[in-house]
Amino acid sequence: MKQKKWWRIVVPFIVVACVGVIVLFSMGSSYEGESKTISTEAPTVFKSVKIPDSVSFAGEPVPLERFDIKESLDRELLVNSYFHSQTIRYIKLAPRYFPVIEPILKEKGVPDDFKYLAVAESGLNPRAVSYAGAVGFWQFLKGTARDYGLEVNEEVDERYHVEKATYAACDYLLDAYQKYESWAMVAASYNRGMNGVDRQVTRQKSDSYYDMLFGEETGRYVFRIIAFKLVLESPETYNFVVAEEEKYPLISSREVTISGRVEDFAEFAIAEGINYKLLKDFNPWLRENYLTNARNKQYTVKIPVLE
Repeated sequence: MKQKKWWRIVVPFIVVACVGVIVLFSMGSSYEGESKTISTEAPTVFKSVKIPDSVSFAGEPVPLERFDIKESLDRELLVNSYFHSQTIRYIKLAPRYFPVIEPILKEKGVPDDFKYLAVAESGLNPRAVSYAGAVGFWQFLKGTARDYGLEVNEEVDERYHVEKATYAACDYLLDAYQKYESWAMVAASYNRGMNGVDRQVTRQKSDSYYDMLFGEETGRYVFRIIAFKLVLESPETYNFVVAEEEKYPLISSREVTISGRVEDFAEFAIAEGINYKLLKDFNPWLRENYLTNARNKQYTVKIPVLE
């Protein structure tokens, strides 16, 4: 009787243990199969970017034979090649804004490569505002903007006017070139200011950007512009594929001249067949919803042509 009772107690435990082993073995086989499936997938590979054998900026050669120059450009190419969302947006925006600023650069005699300076400055955003108070496509400070003929007040701020700000930027760049006779130094002065660059020229007894030590921002600045040039000129080389139909086109517009007071730009927009939002999108330099215009100055407003 004692033996029968003993077997009645032990047998169920043996059965449960056997079932457990079978279940665990089955699960292990399943996981092993799954892991094999996952392991067959191709891993994501991040590669270094290829630096061209020769590069120029504004017609001037970049001395890539020097290790420090090559590594500085490599850094900016890496940053912009792997900052995917930002770089794709620049590729999309370029067809909208480059056709606007390229003719002005050409008219003023400024090298075409300086359109990439606008990318570095504002990301092709006419409404860009920096922590230092620089505003617009070309990131003018208030005082500098006025020095170069832009109107800046509570109602009108032409730093937000792409064409007028481009003309003003060209005048600054030409003034800087007259001083430095080097487009790389001109670009550096746009970031650091001419006074700041002059101090370093005196201190370091050099007038070549590539031979000079600047702070982190200015020291990277020209290489950043060159990196934008390389990527935007040949996106596919850096693994960016954006179809033409996905890029943002230049929107046609007509011009309306204002020579007096405007009481309400919302009513003005409706009268022109658009809405207030579109009016401000195409004319961000109009800073209020009205225009006093006490001197009866003539302003040209863009009205988008909607198909």
